[in-house]
Amino acid sequence: MAPGEFLALLGGSGSGKSTLLRLIAGFEAPDQGRILLDGADLSPLPPHRRPVGMMFQGYALFPHLSVFDNVAYGLRRDGVARAEIARRVDEALAMVGLEETARRKPHQLSGGQRQRVALVRALVRRPRLLLLDEPLAALDAGLRERTGLELRAIQRATGAGFVMVTHDQAEALALADRVAVLEQGRLAQLATPMALYERPASRFVARFLGAANVLEGRASGSVIAGPGCALRPAEAVPDGDAAVALRPERIRLVAAAPAENGVAATVTDIAYRGDTWLVLAEAGGTTLRVTLPAGAAPPAQGAQVALAWDAASLVVLRG
Repeated sequence: MAPGEFLALLGGSGSGKSTLLRLIAGFEAPDQGRILLDGADLSPLPPHRRPVGMMFQGYALFPHLSVFDNVAYGLRRDGVARAEIARRVDEALAMVGLEETARRKPHQLSGGQRQRVALVRALVRRPRLLLLDEPLAALDAGLRERTGLELRAIQRATGAGFVMVTHDQAEALALADRVAVLEQGRLAQLATPMALYERPASRFVARFLGAANVLEGRASGSVIAGPGCALRPAEAVPDGDAAVALRPERIRLVAAAPAENGVAATVTDIAYRGDTWLVLAEAGGTTLRVTLPAGAAPPAQGAQVALAWDAASLVVLRG
């Protein structure tokens, strides 16, 4: 990753996200290979000698210490002079707007305040890399979004590299400069949030991120004979077995299905999701996910509908 980059590790349970974080921190040792930071191998170094900070999911604040002493703890262990500790802790708390809480104990803080204390405690030692294990998981939805944006602002202000583990896809896309999708301990794709969403590299990434429809068939002359329809992507497709990803929001209702890039379907289920309707429609033995704006009246369950999409909305999958 680049200096000062915000990288999110995204994947399902057991994909290896937290294990990778612990390897970087030094809490686990790799079976093989190296862990490089600015060209130096961290593998031989114990955790306390690595220029790496870590913010744990449960924040791990000392309940008997004040906010000031929690933030100062690592600096004292490093032997930093008292006056320098006071200056750096005061600056850190001011950066996150917690100057007035310096003498409070963790139980006297809100969840968002505890999250910020844990963050500046990790940052005050000025690590070259900060590891965050589900840093927003303990917060409710409204506070989670606001605190996430604050987290990104702090990262930009400090210039530290961040590696964040999260299960939340929207969180990863909103906060990170790049996202690494892990599948069973392997890197499935590493890209910017927009590139990852718009151009998934494999069936797994397409289905995992945003639940895209994956349509498979046999290609001939760049036309794929798909489930009950003819698929013509904007890019050339080699003859043979082929698969494309189609995002639910790129499908629209039309009066009649076109000969290519459209299909007649039967609505099998409908769900209201606040800002959208989720419509499930069966076509050629395959269920398509379609999202429609909440302001539009959805088709009734069992209705016969015609669906269409643009050629550019079909992403040819390579794996």
